[in-house]
Amino acid sequence: MLVLLIEDDDRIADPLTEGLGHHGFTVARARTGAEALALAGRAADRPEMVLLDLGLPDMDGLDVCRALRTGSDVPIIMITARGEEIDRVLGLELGADDYLAKPFGVRELVARIRAVMRRVRAGSPALTSPIADATPSAAADGVQHVGALAIDRRTRQVRLAGNEVALTPKEFDLLAYLATDAGAVYSRQQILDEVWDPHFFGPTKTLDAHIAALRRKLGDSAWIATVRGVGFRLVDPVAETPAVQAAGRCGAVPR
Repeated sequence: MLVLLIEDDDRIADPLTEGLGHHGFTVARARTGAEALALAGRAADRPEMVLLDLGLPDMDGLDVCRALRTGSDVPIIMITARGEEIDRVLGLELGADDYLAKPFGVRELVARIRAVMRRVRAGSPALTSPIADATPSAAADGVQHVGALAIDRRTRQVRLAGNEVALTPKEFDLLAYLATDAGAVYSRQQILDEVWDPHFFGPTKTLDAHIAALRRKLGDSAWIATVRGVGFRLVDPVAETPAVQAAGRCGAVPR
């Protein structure tokens, strides 16, 4: 696998390149955002995974992420010393598939690369997974409707009231999983096991950041209800009665 490492600090890049090489990865190195975008744009050098540092000398890594995602669905893992929640949320909203704060070990990075690639491959129409399977509420054309929300697992597209909603691969996987049984409550651990990985050991705030991003893009936080102390469920805000919405917010099960 060709991995594009976008990192200007040799003290970090050299050990990472060597360590990833020991695990069978081929690493292409870019020291600036401009160099990274040029490399990623060449067909011969097109990477299968991008490791992106946010603190680059010529441009913000978030801008690099945005530019990469505009023309490519290549998996992106942000590796950065920025540990603030706002940076994680922005990165994930712009299209990053995972976020790893420095310092970290090569083995952890390799585990995350493999986990992201498993999720990407599982989302391929040629493969099957719990997320990609058709559901009882899906139409014959493969499009599932939850109120005004239309989820097409075949094309991995989402429309809300006819308008396309641009989601990152991970956001789509999360939404599709919650829609598997719309209205049902999924625990945080169930979601992490299915959408991320059974052996996921990163911060659970990763899930919260993706939920927040989904709510923002759907334009109404009521689409994904929090069941306090349990997890989350996908609901149609229009169909939900005020009593049911209130029960979902306080964690009660309506009778």
